[in-house]
Amino acid sequence: MRRGTTGRGVRGPRLGAMGLLAAAALAGCTNTPPPPVVSTPVAEESTPPGQTPSQIVIGVDDIVGGYNPHNLADSSTVTSALAELLLPSVFRAGEDGTPQLDKNLMDAAEVISGSAQVSSDMPFVVAYDIRPDASWSDGAPIAAEDFAYLANAMKDEPGVVDPAGYRLISDIQSREGGKRVEVTFAKPYPGWKTLFSGLLPQHLFKDAPGGWRAALEGGFPAYGGPFSIKTLDRDRGEIILERNERWWEKPAAVDRLVLRRADQAGTAAALRSGTVQFSLSRTDSTGLKLLGELGESVRLHTVAKPRLATVLLRPTGAEFDDDRVRGAIAALLDRTKLIDEGTKGGASAQLRADSLLTPPSVPGYQPTIPASGAPGAPDPAKAGELLANAGYTRDAGTWRDSGGRQLSLVVASPGQREPYATIAKELTSQLVAAGVDVRMINPQPRELFSNLLASPVGEDAQLPPADGGVGVDIAVVPQAVSTSPALTLASEFGCRTPEPEATPAVPVVAANPAAFCDESLQPRIETALTDIGSPAGVVETIESELWQRSVSIPLFQLADTLAVGKGVSGVSPGPPMTGPFGNAVNWTRGTN
Repeated sequence: MRRGTTGRGVRGPRLGAMGLLAAAALAGCTNTPPPPVVSTPVAEESTPPGQTPSQIVIGVDDIVGGYNPHNLADSSTVTSALAELLLPSVFRAGEDGTPQLDKNLMDAAEVISGSAQVSSDMPFVVAYDIRPDASWSDGAPIAAEDFAYLANAMKDEPGVVDPAGYRLISDIQSREGGKRVEVTFAKPYPGWKTLFSGLLPQHLFKDAPGGWRAALEGGFPAYGGPFSIKTLDRDRGEIILERNERWWEKPAAVDRLVLRRADQAGTAAALRSGTVQFSLSRTDSTGLKLLGELGESVRLHTVAKPRLATVLLRPTGAEFDDDRVRGAIAALLDRTKLIDEGTKGGASAQLRADSLLTPPSVPGYQPTIPASGAPGAPDPAKAGELLANAGYTRDAGTWRDSGGRQLSLVVASPGQREPYATIAKELTSQLVAAGVDVRMINPQPRELFSNLLASPVGEDAQLPPADGGVGVDIAVVPQAVSTSPALTLASEFGCRTPEPEATPAVPVVAANPAAFCDESLQPRIETALTDIGSPAGVVETIESELWQRSVSIPLFQLADTLAVGKGVSGVSPGPPMTGPFGNAVNWTRGTN
């Protein structure tokens, strides 16, 4: 790791003593003392008194918190929408999905040392020049410390989205009063443009109670986008957004956006009456039928998300650490029935996920699932053979080991969130019918991802699980995917390796909710992520091996149905796997 030469460098996966001093120095550059964290500040009135504000009302299926776009636990349509509307990003997806520099925030971002295309002995460094006028809504500048805060959290925190690129960062330096950020990577990283989206205000979160895990749990303390929150009412199911009066670029065409919760029947009725201008929500076959009956007055689109509904068979515990047992469980499952129960004929029904690393909505998608047998189709005979080889026998319809103990597994899903809770219930029924004892739990999403599915790191990696703790064998959860199979591979199946200065006693551990880490695969996974050529061959070979390990069973890509009425103009499905909200400043009321 290259050591920084200034007192404001931020190094390594965690801020040590020097890093804390660096953060303090960076914060000092703002000339503004850090204000206290508040839940959701009230926006200033943006409409002159006596005038009726123009607004667009958007139907959604829920407004549940939290709202951190980097946490899998917070995955939702509303979280993604608020991130687009309220948080700054260095790059945003263009119409074709490729990253485009967001000049609302940035003056420039470029590689200044090394190359992502050519092997070089020079360090790989990217410089980010932030606009001088870019600031948070409380007046603090958007600056280098915000980059460092996000990078460190993405390295260290469990259950985050696409962390692999951040784990390559070895050093962050602040220049020019925090408005120039120089980021050094341990290896060349062709995917550097995917980093630093959804920046968070470090000066508000770094010392806040609960830290990262409580960030954006109930609202936003500051904004760096064109909108701000006026009210967030979970009981009423409504979020009202207004123009951010401190926004330094083009103001929104309308005064307000209102995100309003409604079920499928309510959404269809509101679109028919015009009280909702468009909706973006999960649908089943009934919902699609109701929307279809609205005729030509409403345009329908499927908006695929960068998530797969997935069953993780976690190689932990005495039973599931055995590939044969996991393979047997995979062979007992009726995957098609799980998909049908999860999609219920809705928008996701056409997005069956038959690849571990590439979502079906991506152009050129090709299935990689084995052509026959599990997990594509149930194979009870194969399951029995594998369990017998692992030392189990079936006694009175129940699988038991040589000591007479019943094969017993814990199945978890994030609370009662759908479609995961429904899938977990069906999966449990299938395994119980096959003679496996199952305990189903539904912990809160943040408890599930931050604790139950988290792998210990650093010195804690050597500690056994706490006595009495719940070990999760099977998790039905969202799994992050992207247009880069190499990034998905490294983030969802890669190991966490010790920092160069770490003691030899710190082991290599799993760094993903699947709890999967194969040290023999890790060098190839890292090669695929940082390869200056084409990593396709490496990814294809590793993906084939992963299918054989029975660690992850993807089901389908999550998707919403976008229904656009006649009362709004400028609303489109948006870039692939991104959605419509990136263009919200241009939306207007009127016939489309």
